[in-house]
Amino acid sequence: MLEPRTTAVKALRFDRNEWNGAFGDIGTDLPLLAGMTIAAQLDAASTLIVFGLMQVLTGVLYKMPMPVQPLKAMATLVISQKLSADVLYGGGIAVGLLMLVLSLTGLLEKLAQLVPQVVVRGLQLGLALQLGLLALKDYISPSGAAGYALALLSFVLILALQRRRLPAALVVMALGVGYALTVAPDSQRLWLHALEPSLNLPKWHAPTWSDIEQGFVVLALPQIALSIGNSILATEQIARDLFPEKALTVKRIGLTYSIMNLIAPFLSGVPTCHGAGGLAGHYAFGARTGGSVVLYGSFYLIWGLFFAECFEMLLRAFPLPILGVVLLFEAVALFGLVHTHSYTATHTTVLAIVAFAAIGLPFGFLVGLIAGTAVFYAFKLRNAEAKDRL
Repeated sequence: MLEPRTTAVKALRFDRNEWNGAFGDIGTDLPLLAGMTIAAQLDAASTLIVFGLMQVLTGVLYKMPMPVQPLKAMATLVISQKLSADVLYGGGIAVGLLMLVLSLTGLLEKLAQLVPQVVVRGLQLGLALQLGLLALKDYISPSGAAGYALALLSFVLILALQRRRLPAALVVMALGVGYALTVAPDSQRLWLHALEPSLNLPKWHAPTWSDIEQGFVVLALPQIALSIGNSILATEQIARDLFPEKALTVKRIGLTYSIMNLIAPFLSGVPTCHGAGGLAGHYAFGARTGGSVVLYGSFYLIWGLFFAECFEMLLRAFPLPILGVVLLFEAVALFGLVHTHSYTATHTTVLAIVAFAAIGLPFGFLVGLIAGTAVFYAFKLRNAEAKDRL
């Protein structure tokens, strides 16, 4: 169970806890980055370098394990519909502009005041369930008995190493790389690419107005509801839970979200956000400062600058059950934050409505956000009328 910090941290640290926590969000990020790179034929070097750079800058700015993640709704649409890179980059600019308007006009803060805390907790619970199901269904189960065995080994290793305050996530990731380099069918070719580094730089890309308009309709509109609920409101709530001394505001989180998406597409980088699950994941594995995010970003920077050619190959060879276990720990960390609070019958009803809408309906996070808020205020009004009759 996660406990909030009580002392302020003003400096970055790079100790073993930060190294361990650095990879607490990799189970979410890597599959999405790989899927978009393949589906939209993105430049792998640019994708990795820009993603890593955003991590490093965020760690330095926030001085806490504030995550940077690919935009999930956008990534899902790009992968499933095989949308082009131009539309993806245009969607990034569009969602960045939307979030900038919401942040600068104060609408984002008004939404934060309007949406009840229990609805935000419901969004967190929905995300925890979604991540847990994804880990079990898509990452662990398809590999059959061997996948379950590898997942169990990883799970036991993480628990054992965490008890000794050792870098558990780093060890299981090394286990996965070792598997890819020795057991996977393409291991020999992978070794050749890994031993032949070459310098790469991000490629300049200027989205057209047509790209931005198409990206706005196809990608930004489906994404913005999830972003408001999970990337902004839920992330601010978890930051308040774990780092109360930081006193983060939704406006600040919204502005950095916006700035990232107004810069990344011009450097051929994927659209990104902050995220409640990522913050919980980094924290669950030991991260307490921005040093963990700097380390994590440096991993992508080095990979993109020198080893981009083996990116797709390594991902195809990397055992998915290990990523699934890391993702499962992220889900448990999120669930732990929801579980630490006591709820009335009304709150439990709202929590369930939001969570199950989030995982079971199209645009579920938007539906859950609106429906949960409406039900909460309906209950509140009914209770007030009942008191008046007494």
